[in-house]
Amino acid sequence: MNLADCYRLLGLRTGASYDEIKASYRRLARQYHPDVNPDNQQQAKEKFIQLSEAYRILMEAVQPKQTSDEKGSKAKPKSTPSAASSSTSSKTRSPSPSTAKSAASKSPAQVKITRKAPPIERNPEISQTDYDLKQNSYEQLQRLLRAQRYPRAIALVEGLAQRLPNDTEVRQWQAITYQRFGRHLVDAKQSEKARIYLKKALRTDPHNKALWYEVERDFRRIEQIEIY
Repeated sequence: MNLADCYRLLGLRTGASYDEIKASYRRLARQYHPDVNPDNQQQAKEKFIQLSEAYRILMEAVQPKQTSDEKGSKAKPKSTPSAASSSTSSKTRSPSPSTAKSAASKSPAQVKITRKAPPIERNPEISQTDYDLKQNSYEQLQRLLRAQRYPRAIALVEGLAQRLPNDTEVRQWQAITYQRFGRHLVDAKQSEKARIYLKKALRTDPHNKALWYEVERDFRRIEQIEIY
């Protein structure tokens, strides 16, 4: 499935933002979930699987590069010149005090935003301290997964799960981390160890239909490896 097909399945234009992709997937996943389509469950299940696959592909392709915050910072280049352009323009003319003050106040905040992952959903049941911990842990987890540092990622998310044992979102991150490590082990031909982590993923988040689909694919790959 190519990117164009993924955008089409989610009803989006090519190049849609991370937030648009996430919102469209959630809406369609609720619409085509097999549990809410008892009269046409098989067809709904096939559609749900296609949507989940398209969503996974787009998240891997879009999230590191094209967040809504990055779009916002690109839309205002004239009001926040880079350090290089500021030094060049200062040779020809000096900025007014108000311009210099505005640039000094805006630039650090914008640089900080573009380096961060999108904010996680706010759970009113947790404290501000735990929310900050959760946000920082999420950003670190994304970096570890992109770098394929899976043991560190697992240690991080398991520690977070102990701190926030009733947080559904943290439990999803934990399951996904197990699944990603399991897939990595499949690629490394470590089938037995891969099975352990794939099963841990399902036990951690047993009602996640998209996760079940991914794990089933990984188990089929293990079977093919063992056959040949």
